[in-house]
Amino acid sequence: MPNFAPPLPDRVNTPNAAGTAERPARVGDRRLIRVQGARVHNLKNIDVDIPRGKLVVVTGLSGSGKSSLAFDTLYAEGQRRYVESLSSYARQFMGRLEKPDVDRILGISPAIAIEQKVMTSNPRSTVGTSTEVYDHLKLLFARVGRTFSPVSGKEVKRHTVEDVVEGFRSFPADSAVLVMAPVHVPEGRDVATHLDVLQQQGFARVHDGDTVLRIDELLEGGELPDGPLHLVVDRLRATPDDEETESRLADSAEAAFFEGLGELVLLGEDAKGKPRSLTFSDRFEKDGISFEEPSPNLFSFNDPVGACPRCEGYGSVIGIDPDLVVPDKGLSVYDDCVAPWRGEKLSEWKRQFISGAEGHDFPI
Repeated sequence: MPNFAPPLPDRVNTPNAAGTAERPARVGDRRLIRVQGARVHNLKNIDVDIPRGKLVVVTGLSGSGKSSLAFDTLYAEGQRRYVESLSSYARQFMGRLEKPDVDRILGISPAIAIEQKVMTSNPRSTVGTSTEVYDHLKLLFARVGRTFSPVSGKEVKRHTVEDVVEGFRSFPADSAVLVMAPVHVPEGRDVATHLDVLQQQGFARVHDGDTVLRIDELLEGGELPDGPLHLVVDRLRATPDDEETESRLADSAEAAFFEGLGELVLLGEDAKGKPRSLTFSDRFEKDGISFEEPSPNLFSFNDPVGACPRCEGYGSVIGIDPDLVVPDKGLSVYDDCVAPWRGEKLSEWKRQFISGAEGHDFPI
């Protein structure tokens, strides 16, 4: 049997370090985890009170019931109660958990246990991998992780069609809004040829930064704008809560993202009649930098995606420390300033170095 302290009475009134009396403990006291009548394995109907929020060490001789109390009683009951709080749909995947042989446990929370097992020597083993906590942390960071640009400090987000619809709603009611995509001319094709291809695909207008121009008129005139062009994918009128308009916008946004290679621009006016544009990108980038999206592989040192390129995930590198090679920089080569050359085997390197210095006339 482990040498547990006797359970606290229902009412205690002992002074603390400051000399003042603490409030009495109660049956449902949140300060304690109270175990009554534990009979799991070799536990003999024990009662024990364990303080909550404290680091508690369970000690005793081999076979005294330490694991029976910590794992088979406290952890088992904490896990069982947590599973019971889940929906019936979730519980069907968890399996049935048996209640430990104990009269009552009060004040217990959902529990996590780290498995006890024999450690093996592996350069890639860490506390996280050995306890399998690392697998859960990778998923946690991949799901809740947020990426920020080091240039502007703003969060990096991949825009969706829903973001475009939300931006469209911010324009004044009954105002005209253009859905546009940047014109990217493929390599080996000139602007006129590319505009002709876009016209054949059904697009009729482009925007040169100031005005909307018809593609057929540009091709007939032969004089093309020098600056960047935006393809006008659709022209809409901002109407609040109009499902038909927003459904059309969603289709146009998908087409604009495709034609603009992931970029889209909404161009309209603000409440004062001044031009206003909103830029969207379905690529995970910010400030001209493409970022890696959070994924479990990104947080794994065993994966090329997440491993440090210098140490390759081992946490250490092989190199030469100049301070160890020449511990006393006040000595000369003659006085054995190079520590590895002081031994009998490597002293030949010292002799060759001195000989080479004399032949090439540089001081040593």
